[in-house]
Order: sequence, then C-alpha cells, then structure tokens
Amino acid sequence: MTDSTGTPAEPPRRGGSEPPRASAPSKKRKKKRPRATSGSPRTAAAPSTPATPDAAAAPPPPAGHPARRWLRCGAFGAALLVLGAAGGGWWLYQKLDGNITTDTSAAGELERYERERPSSLVRGARNILLIGSDTRVGDGNATYGDDADGQRSDTTILLHLAANGRGLTAVSLPRDLMVHIPACGKRDGTRTRPHFAQFNWAYQLGGTACTIRTVEKMTRIRVDHHMVIDFRGFKDMVDAVGGVRVCVTEPIDDPDARIKLKPGAQTLRGEQALGYVRARKSLGNGSDTERMDRQQQFLGALVNKVQSNGVLLNPARLYPVLDAATKSITTDPGLDSLKDLYDLARALRSVPTEKVQFLTVPRQPYSGDPNRDMLVQPKADTLFKRLRDDAPVVVVPTDRRPGRGQSDEDESSSPSATPTFAGTNAATGACGQKEGKGVGKSRDTGGGGL
Repeated sequence: MTDSTGTPAEPPRRGGSEPPRASAPSKKRKKKRPRATSGSPRTAAAPSTPATPDAAAAPPPPAGHPARRWLRCGAFGAALLVLGAAGGGWWLYQKLDGNITTDTSAAGELERYERERPSSLVRGARNILLIGSDTRVGDGNATYGDDADGQRSDTTILLHLAANGRGLTAVSLPRDLMVHIPACGKRDGTRTRPHFAQFNWAYQLGGTACTIRTVEKMTRIRVDHHMVIDFRGFKDMVDAVGGVRVCVTEPIDDPDARIKLKPGAQTLRGEQALGYVRARKSLGNGSDTERMDRQQQFLGALVNKVQSNGVLLNPARLYPVLDAATKSITTDPGLDSLKDLYDLARALRSVPTEKVQFLTVPRQPYSGDPNRDMLVQPKADTLFKRLRDDAPVVVVPTDRRPGRGQSDEDESSSPSATPTFAGTNAATGACGQKEGKGVGKSRDTGGGGL
C-alpha cells in the first residue's frame, strides 16, 4: 500500500504501540488545513482530521438550552444583589438623616438679629459652638435630677476649624463666667432685657440662639454652626466607639455624678464617661476649672480614638457612631443632613492629631463674687482676635491648673512675642503617653475596641 506520493506505507506494529516518528526527509506529515483562497475549489472542503473548536469561538447555546437559562438566572440574581445593596444603602442613609433634629427656632431668632452679628472674616475657616445641655427632659435624661429650673448649658466649647484643615482649636467657656447677655426671646414668647449674669443663664433664658448671641457679643467671632448634645447622647456616642481611655490622676468618688474610679489609665464607657466629665463637687475645690480640664482631655482622647481606629474609613465601625451621633444632636439647618455632618467629620479627620488643641478662655475670679469668673484682659481679646483672623493659636502644656483665687497668666516672655496659652492637644494620651498617629496605632488596650 502506498500513499499519495507513492512511498510504501509502514505496516502498523502489534500491541498498539506508537509508530516511530518520520525522519527529516520523509514526506509523511499531517496534512495542513487548506488555506481558503478566493475562487479555490478547496474552500468548502473539510480537513481530514477535525480540529477541536476554540472555547472562545464557541457559538452561544441555542434558545431553550439549559446553559442559556442559567445565564439569564445569574444575570437576574446579580441585578437583584446590586439593587438590594443600593436600596439598603439608601434606607440606611434615610434612617440616619432622619435621626437629626433641626433647630429652626434658633435659626429664626438669629435671622432677626442678623445685622448685629459679626461677619466671617476668613474664607474656609469655620466656628462651631458645641453645647452640652444638662436638660433632664427626654429619654434617658430624667434620672439625672429634676428639671425645675429648666435646662442650662452644662458645657460650652467654641470649636475653630482653621482654613485648609491646618488645625482645630477648642476653647472652653466656663458656665460661671460673668458676661453681658443681650435681649433674647424666651420659650413662652416673651423677651428678656439685656443684663449682666453668669454665662449659662443665656441657655436657660433663651436657648441656643441666646447662647450664640452672647458668645458673639463677647468674642466678636461669627458662630457658623452649632450642635447641642444631651446626657444620653453623650453616653451613646462613647459606647459607639468602644469606650475612651483616660488618665485618672486621683481617686474619684462622686455619688452625684454616679462615678467611683481608682487612679491610673483606664477605659471609660457611657455612664462612667459621663460621670467623669461632670464630676465637680468631690474633686479639688469644687470649681469648674478641673472639670473643664477633664472635659478637654476626654475630648482629645475621643478624637484620637476615632482617628486611630479608622472609624471614618470603615463603614461597619462608622455606622454605630453616626447612628448614636445623629440621634443625640440638635443642630442648625446648615448641619442637619448626614452629608453635612460627614463632610465636617472628614474635615476634622484631616487635621493632624497634634494640631487638635484644647484650652480655656483666660479668666480669673470675678471681683464681685469669688465663686464666679471674669475674663482676663487683654489676653482674652488677643485670643479672640487670633481666632477671628484664623491666625495660629499657640498652646503650651502646663502642669499648673489654676483654681479659685488664681488667674490664667500669659506664657509669653515679652509683649512682642507670639502669645501662648496654657492647654493640651489630642496627641497626648492617657497619663501623658504620646499617642501614635494613623490608623491602627492606638494605645487603647482597655478592651472594648471597635
């Protein structure tokens, strides 16, 4: 038997073994698939040995084929997942956004006195008044005492966020500071007359708007936004971040504040944290001085905790914080949406921890009553002007904590030197330890982390 070239074919071997390969000059080769050319009679011819079709070139299964049904089901399922995720995200957004309470009455009162209010001097800088209300009204607040005298501002802090995120300065305003309170609208529709009284009376008489106007009259700083938080809201926020680690410098046993702590660094949760920042009667001389120091240290530790644990970058950790925050705050129309609050949180997060600083407005015992405070001038006006101009405020740490009978003194060595103010910053951790910067570098090992 010969092939098409006339060469005798080699007989197959027994046992099914593979025949030996043809030598180089041999013409015994597998025929190539004929190349299709125009007008060639071979274009329709099939090769002698069918080639396995490429998977990529495989035609789609015909209609009704099981594979086609599986493709349709898979696409439909993927579409449902996308729609479900989008719908769930929208539902969460709507829920958090609906938690926020808008203070429309304050907005109306401030609009009435717009011509008297100071102007914003620096584009991009923002001033936010944070008010801690001691109201006993509302779920979870009645257990802290009676509401016979109405609500007062238990804590008031002016937050100055510098333009371009260069720094955040938090200035505590003592509740016993003697100030000029302007005429304000009361809750019953009547109006008060301007008078000289302690600062926290402004909130009792005329609420948030009266407090804002009092601060603006004293500082000539435009308050762009405000937030009011009550006792329950504070506790919920602390629990949402897993507790905050602080340094207890001396034993605390204050039944009124419902707290009993031993000295040392420890993590405080909701009820303990609230007692820690409110305790006053059982510590020191009973004034607000040491309490404001503890509040500033606690807020610094809270800022560091949120930043170091990556809360703002992790939706699973961020949601409980946002849920607690939005449920507990009342704010102006400019911050009453979840987007507004989140944008503010992102702006705060961009500030380096060591640039987040806390201080108390320069004050000394009031000449007419040593149990009240008054501003130290011209140092207080120097601070207010630097905040108005968005100029850097230099805060230096100090171990001296003035109480009644002592006054804050300027740390500057000469009148021409840059003024400095005693305070602290968020980079100082519990018991003087320096906190690490960046995600995942928190020293908080007190349990209950996020």
